[in-house]
Amino acid sequence: MRRMDRALSREEALRILSEGEYGVISTASSDGQPYGTPISYCVLDGFLYFHSAPEGQKLENLSANARVSFCVVGKTQVEPDKFGTKYESVIVFGTAMEVFDSEKRSALLGLITKYSREFISEGLRYIESSSKDTRVYKVSIDSISGKSKR
Repeated sequence: MRRMDRALSREEALRILSEGEYGVISTASSDGQPYGTPISYCVLDGFLYFHSAPEGQKLENLSANARVSFCVVGKTQVEPDKFGTKYESVIVFGTAMEVFDSEKRSALLGLITKYSREFISEGLRYIESSSKDTRVYKVSIDSISGKSKR
């Protein structure tokens, strides 16, 4: 990180990661072509979880190379008179792996809890009806860095 005066502690970076609304997961194809995908996610037990359709470019890339980076931008405020922006952001590097059974269900419940807290009962029914058509991945948080200008 070039601007060490803006570096966040690991704890603050994890807080921003946990509270973020969405992030962009970056993968690479077998020939090295980068691919960034905005995703919904949750953080449980020190891992980042996301769900996916059963097929697509992101999953093809993960099959070729499970190493990923994930970026979240937290609060921002453009300061037009200063030609700048207040911001907070986090970057994670890790390895993605598909999860199954109880871990898959826990991750899907984590997503429901994060994004649809008022609809847990309905969310549980939705998980049961659509789980077979949904893949779930966890990403190890091998390294995390956060940066802010506040």
